[in-house]
Amino acid sequence: MPPSAAERIVWTVDTLAIRPTDRILEIGCGHGVAVSLVAEKLTDGTIDAVDRSAKMIAATRNRNAAAVQAGIVRVHCSELADTNFGDAAFEVVFGIHVPVFVRGEPQREFEVVRKHLVPDGRLYLSYQPLEPATTPAVVDRLSTSMRDNGFVVEDVKIADLSSGRSLCVVAKQSKGTTT
Repeated sequence: MPPSAAERIVWTVDTLAIRPTDRILEIGCGHGVAVSLVAEKLTDGTIDAVDRSAKMIAATRNRNAAAVQAGIVRVHCSELADTNFGDAAFEVVFGIHVPVFVRGEPQREFEVVRKHLVPDGRLYLSYQPLEPATTPAVVDRLSTSMRDNGFVVEDVKIADLSSGRSLCVVAKQSKGTTT
């Protein structure tokens, strides 16, 4: 594990079960640590990283300069709901601790994911609750929000890491919900 990669980020990336040719989207890429970990696993695949913060996009671009130059990593400084991915299609979409999915009204964000997720693709939303006792409530909020927005929850992964409990809710699109 690289010294700059938090254990929860490494665990989430491992949970994604990335194939070398996957096309991946990270929502809320922050400093680009997960982008780096994903890019290391890709041969012919790509990762698009979106974050609303210009500072975070600059950090992601800097951390992953060689992969950006090679065309493996593409960065977008925008809110997810406002990002134009054109006709891009992703096998894997993930977010690590993206507040809108737990505390907001994420209909627009889910609409973008549905539009760009391939029919057999997966959505992974990962969080590390401050208190382990809140894990069921976070899982319930994410699962309900996913179901209400056209997804079927397939799995909930929970790990007790040295940094605390982490969770990841895994879903795919409901049949007939592509936009």
